[in-house]
Amino acid sequence: MSEGKRILIVGVNWIGDVIFTTPFIRAVRQANPDSHIACLLHPRCREMLETNPRINEIIIYDEELRHKGIIGKLKLINYIRKNRFDTAFILHRSFTKALIPYLAGIRERIGYRTKNRRILLTKAAEEPVEDMHKVEYFLNIAKFAGMNLPQYNSCEFFINDSDRKFVKDMLEEGGVSDKDILVTVCPGGNWGPKRWPKENFAGAADLIAERFGARIAIAGAKKDIELAEEIKKSMRSSPLITCGRTTLGQLGALLERSRLVIANDTGPMHIAVCMKAKVIALFGPTSWRITGPYGRGDYKVISRNETCEVPCYDFTCKDNSCMAAISVEEVCRTAEEFLRPPFPYSPSRREEIMRKSPLPFRGEGKGEG
Repeated sequence: MSEGKRILIVGVNWIGDVIFTTPFIRAVRQANPDSHIACLLHPRCREMLETNPRINEIIIYDEELRHKGIIGKLKLINYIRKNRFDTAFILHRSFTKALIPYLAGIRERIGYRTKNRRILLTKAAEEPVEDMHKVEYFLNIAKFAGMNLPQYNSCEFFINDSDRKFVKDMLEEGGVSDKDILVTVCPGGNWGPKRWPKENFAGAADLIAERFGARIAIAGAKKDIELAEEIKKSMRSSPLITCGRTTLGQLGALLERSRLVIANDTGPMHIAVCMKAKVIALFGPTSWRITGPYGRGDYKVISRNETCEVPCYDFTCKDNSCMAAISVEEVCRTAEEFLRPPFPYSPSRREEIMRKSPLPFRGEGKGEG
């Protein structure tokens, strides 16, 4: 591509998925070092890219409020038209997300020919026949457009020193010093069946706290506060609840500070990987091959789904057997590998702690994933 273009990247709607687009963004910037690059994003995803140095501008597409309905969408289209973009890369699969750059008069429009939108694109790529990780799914569009891919495809999330200072102060207020081993658990998830049972999070956190003398933080969004409080009530140790107290950048700083992060398949898990934290990622109904940690990092996926087809999108599932099959014992064994215990800790001692616990642990994990 020639220098000085104005490029619009039509992004995706979820925090984890936005993280998966960052290698694509890096590829676009690498191919267009002097171009103006803007991203069209859902409001909840703004923080994921607003500190990304490869982006010049973020345009918010507020589908639920400001841009809801025809009038709202026309206002957005008019704004994009006035910005005179030369090229649009449409990463979202929906028809509407391709229609907007088409109506905005963007001359070159590149994306997958999904949702009967071939007519809206000037360059339409065929969707891959086989499942692939979402990072590769997005990078495939860059390759289709003739760009050279980055030398490394790890995802990126950028924080600043003010985020780190906020977290340092928050931890000090909670009695956590710089010398303390901090282990952060992220028990939330945008739908219930993706969540490891709360009693298992409580049990694993207690075992790790006793084993390593670690301090435990429970992180998540404001909507996770009630879940965090329930986990805290089930614990013998006293965790620090940070749910709803941090921006995404501050959450990134917290995860960066953590010696270990234990998380479900969620945005915070992917942020933790970006921050080069040691991560235990717990997967059940979703496929780690498609939405798991990606690229360089120190992480371990545990998945014990042996009965259901994956990915499974039964949001009404009450059994949650795939997540319950991941045992507290297995997670703690993996935590030991990451935290490298400084002194012997026998299986008999671990069993003794388990017997003393009042918690009804669920699941009997088999081996390691």
